[in-house]
Amino acid sequence: MATLKDVAKEAGLTTSTVSRVLNNRGYISDNARKKVGDAMKKLDYYPNEVARSLHGKSTNTIGLIVPHIRHPYFAETISNLEDQAYKKGYKILLFNSQSVHEKAVEYVNTCVGNRVAGIILCSGSVPMEVFEGIGVPIITMERFLENGTASVECDNKQGGAMAAEKLISCGCRHLLYIGNVNSVSMPADLRAEGFRDICEKRKVFYKEFSTEELQYNDMRYDELLDNILKKYPETDGVFASSDFIGAQILQTCRKLGIRVPEDMKIVGFDDVNLASLTTPQLTTIHQPIKEMAETAVRLLDDSVAGKMVPRRTVLPVRLVERGTA
Repeated sequence: MATLKDVAKEAGLTTSTVSRVLNNRGYISDNARKKVGDAMKKLDYYPNEVARSLHGKSTNTIGLIVPHIRHPYFAETISNLEDQAYKKGYKILLFNSQSVHEKAVEYVNTCVGNRVAGIILCSGSVPMEVFEGIGVPIITMERFLENGTASVECDNKQGGAMAAEKLISCGCRHLLYIGNVNSVSMPADLRAEGFRDICEKRKVFYKEFSTEELQYNDMRYDELLDNILKKYPETDGVFASSDFIGAQILQTCRKLGIRVPEDMKIVGFDDVNLASLTTPQLTTIHQPIKEMAETAVRLLDDSVAGKMVPRRTVLPVRLVERGTA
């Protein structure tokens, strides 16, 4: 089996130069790139993706940038995207930005350097200007970019309205919304808008609470929830912007001696696996994650093929009734 040294010898270059060609780092002359490509072909050293990359064409790899890999929603999203990508003949290059601006920018540059076929972006921490002129399709999920190729979202506003309607129909009259990260503007913010519209239409008391980016990154809301429920003891219904927050509200209620659903009704959002593992199981708004992933990969594939794609796709949500409301 050929080694890197064999390729370097065949190409008449140093191993460090060959390494730089393979990793697309630093200045690489066209002549050096060609020599390495020819040597790798002769020695059968490289996978097809690298061969196409060396000749200036895109690979069959999709760059996927997410802000979390531990969060239940993103874990399910990644799984579905990988499955749909495989069906279309793509491989996933996964980047976990952890909402760090510098990391997200670096990852975009890495995607471009590795000549990905396209990028699927699920993170809100990457500024629009990073994508100017990168030359590959940009498909966003639950984010809209003016200079992106296409976006896939769920009907967040309708979901918020459904949650409020459900809580009010259960007799709740003192409602809370807990969710949006106050430093990042995303389509998910429309969940609060839909919730607010219904509460005001029905003349029901409500309060909205944003979360901090640190809480979102650490996935720890217990202190915030404890303070809110103690400050508003009359609360009888809560809409959580994610099932993960909804599950932590359940824990807080148990700690404070608040019975669910007798004293408090809870509606979550996403309908990830976690929602059916709590006690009682979480009533939630079903986000069509599988369909969104399928749509995102299809839009990317169509765009790579030169087809026209819709700029914005919004998929419907639905209420899933379980034990908390």
